[in-house]
Formats: sequence, C-alpha cells, structure tokens
Amino acid sequence: MVKPAPLHLPRILCLHGGGVNGSIFQSQTRMLTARLSRHFRFIFVEAPFLCDPDPAIIPIYGDEGPFRRWLRWLPEHPMLDLETISADIRRSLVSAMDEDDEEAGGYGPWVGLLGFSQGAKIAASMLYTQQLLRETLGEEEAAATFQFAVVMAGRAPLVVMDTRLEPPFGVVDLSHSSPEFIGVPEGLAKEGPHLLQAPTIHVHGMKDPALHYHRMMIERYCAPNTARLLEWEGGHRLPIKTEDVEPVTSEIIDLARELGIIQDDEDE
Repeated sequence: MVKPAPLHLPRILCLHGGGVNGSIFQSQTRMLTARLSRHFRFIFVEAPFLCDPDPAIIPIYGDEGPFRRWLRWLPEHPMLDLETISADIRRSLVSAMDEDDEEAGGYGPWVGLLGFSQGAKIAASMLYTQQLLRETLGEEEAAATFQFAVVMAGRAPLVVMDTRLEPPFGVVDLSHSSPEFIGVPEGLAKEGPHLLQAPTIHVHGMKDPALHYHRMMIERYCAPNTARLLEWEGGHRLPIKTEDVEPVTSEIIDLARELGIIQDDEDE
C-alpha cells in the first residue's frame, strides 16, 4: 500500500490525455509520482467530456471507463460553443482543486501542472492564460497560482482558456478542434505575445509519430531560456522504466529548487 503524501506538501494538478481518465492517468504516472512523493502531492482531474477509449489503452484499461477528453478531435465528438467548453473545463479543474482543499484542509500551495498529450496542451495553456490575464486584466484577475508545467507530448499551439481574452496571432481558443491545432501559422514570429514566459519541462518520446508537433510547442510557443527538454526512446505514452523516469523527476526537483518550492536541505 502506498503511503499518502503529507498534506503540507506543495501540490501539482495532473491532467490526463484524451480517451482515458484521471484514475488511469494516476496509474500511468505511478513511477513518476512515487519518485516525487516526498516533495509533492499529486491531484488528478477528470476531463469534462465523454468519449470512446484511446485504442492504445484498451488492452490494459479497457474496462476502466468512462473515458474522457478535454478537446474535440473526431467528427463524432459533439461541437459545442466556446462559452460551454470554457465553463465545463473550468468546472472540472476548479472542482478537483476545491475538493482537495476541503479534504486536505487547504494545506500545501498549488505550484505546478503535469499533463500528457491533450492534458499537456491544457497544462501549458493554463499557464499561458494565467499570464495573459495578469497582463490584460491585472494581478487580481490571475493570482500566480501555478509556477511551472510539465508538458509530456503536448502539441502546439497554445490555447486561450478564458472567454474574456482575445487569442493573439498563432494562438487558438477552445472552440477549435484538435485537427486544427496542427502546425504553426505562416508568419509566426519567434517573439511576441504568443510566447509562454513561465518555466516548462517538456518530455518527448523520440518514436512518437507526433514528435514534430510537440517540438513546435517548445520551439515556437515558449520564450527563450524558459523551457527544458527531455527526450526518451519511446512512443506516444508515458515513461515507466526507471532509466526513463529518473531524468524527468530529477529535472522537476531541480526546477522546484530553483523556484524556491523545494528547500535545499530537503532529502531527495
């Protein structure tokens, strides 16, 4: 039995990919979270929209539905208006955070986001939307809740997740479907308002068929010197072997130390 992490630890919000759910993601990340359990607590969110399971997970998790998604990527997924999508995603995120606040008494600050695939896009986009809210509506509209994101196989571009904000050129809103999220528009500059300024850690599988699009996220949507890249010899899945997990957890710990989230005298 895994011992629960102490309640005072800083918290990381975890966002699953499309066609799975929070419980499955908790299992998929078990090696990573176990290595970090003395430094963080991990809270897993359920995406708001139902869908069929990702074919890749059926052999192991096919009976563990319902399966969920953050974004529309297939023709059979219902088209919804921007306000509905934004409200439903926000409700999922806030509900998970509020529920943990109630159960844990609010201990431990929210410091980071960790996502895979669709969840990685949402994680990076949450940081980006937080940035835009501060810049356009002021500090009170976007308290600096999350300090960093771990973006595992997340493809470009970023998504604005607040209906009060107008997406800059190169960024989209939540009403776009995933097939339209492919590629960088012609003429997108290497500097400008589309760049995420907060620190991110990107994890890329070198055998992932969408690797090109994951590289676009770090190369065209992250400000210089803010993003760290880790590559491993895998496909579109999460690393589970110690030799693949260890570099990721070490990078997270190093970044957290630099941000003052983990103190230098804490044990690893």
